Amino acid sequence: MIKYAIVGNIASGKSEMERVLDKHGFVVLDSDLMAHDVLMDKPDVAKAFSDYDVFEYGRLSREKLGKLVFNDSELKQKLEGIVHPLILEEIKTAFETFKDEKMIFVSVPLLFEVGWEKNFDKIIFVKSEDNIRLERLMNRNGYTKEYAQKRIASQSSQNEKIKKSDYVIENNSTKEEFIKKVEDFIETISV
Repeated sequence: MIKYAIVGNIASGKSEMERVLDKHGFVVLDSDLMAHDVLMDKPDVAKAFSDYDVFEYGRLSREKLGKLVFNDSELKQKLEGIVHPLILEEIKTAFETFKDEKMIFVSVPLLFEVGWEKNFDKIIFVKSEDNIRLERLMNRNGYTKEYAQKRIASQSSQNEKIKKSDYVIENNSTKEEFIKKVEDFIETISV
């Protein structure tokens, strides 16, 4: 099995690439969704952050937790120390579950930041210019321009990640053009 990691900074188009791959019958996993499940299903996070205002109606609020850790690097490290090992464990379990597949794709936005490159055979980077990602964040997520800029600035440089990737797929124009690029990529790896 060839294990592909899909990487890209926020609002670059990773989710759209996942949809195209899924439509073509590939096994596609999303580590962000795994993180959401870990946050909601595992008591470790709720227990670790029980002294903070991160609960709504008695349940952990991802939005409140996200805002808390986004502005506090120590709390961010604390959260990542709990969540990242659990996500990696789920990814490795998926590799075992789907071991008979020819390929598997896992979207891992923070692949390089967490040092998980060695768990994958190939890395695909989805690249979009900052101004395009800014507009997408404001439209898609309803972020203010200032908050969207902060989110973009908080991530590592795309150029550094591109140097460490095996493939780069540009997503700077229409959705249809990006889908065509992903389908062209599928053809090159399916030979």
